[in-house]
Amino acid sequence: MKSVLLSLCVSSMVCFLGTLAVAADAATVTSLVKKDLPDYPGKEALMISVEYPPGGSDPIHKHDAHAFIYVLEGSVVMQVRGEKQVTLSPGETWYEGPSDIHVVGRNASTTKPAKFIVLLLKNKGAPVLTPVE
Repeated sequence: MKSVLLSLCVSSMVCFLGTLAVAADAATVTSLVKKDLPDYPGKEALMISVEYPPGGSDPIHKHDAHAFIYVLEGSVVMQVRGEKQVTLSPGETWYEGPSDIHVVGRNASTTKPAKFIVLLLKNKGAPVLTPVE
């Protein structure tokens, strides 16, 4: 009985620590402003800040939006399907279209965080991000 309980405790700890490791790689996203665009019925602008922890990355996804990226701190690696990877540093920009599949989005550093601003022009109420297999 003791060995079963010990085994369950160890399994639970491994699962919990595995969840923390995955969460540690996740980006922190903060909504900065959301604004309806009355000159473009059914559209809205959303500005967010994204911070990757050291070694952080995003899953493969798409935005169904025009996305304009501006890097504030650190360096980020970006790539959409069919295009070359780019590494962006502070002050550099990048564009992602509504039909693009974002296959690489990650911090270029494993020791320092990276932060960037994203302006999304999208359908009103549409999700910010859609995971893609």
